[in-house]
Amino acid sequence: MFDRPKPIPLQPGQESVWDYPRPPRLEISTKHIQVVFNSTIVADTHNARRVLETSHPPVYYIPSEDIRMEYLVRSPQSSFCEW
Repeated sequence: MFDRPKPIPLQPGQESVWDYPRPPRLEISTKHIQVVFNSTIVADTHNARRVLETSHPPVYYIPSEDIRMEYLVRSPQSSFCEW
């Protein structure tokens, strides 16, 4: 039998994934988010969406108009996300 995970005490300004809701919640984020690869800015936004779900780290979704698509290559693989 496995022990259940125990939350680590929070420090000021921190969030706990155990406090996130189930079902997940979608929030608008106005934080400045950049995706940088090899010193090149691939995405830059102040208009992301943040998904919060119990026991999962936050996931940020960046609008396609804020992504420099010329740096992306289509993958033959696929995935699915309910969001």
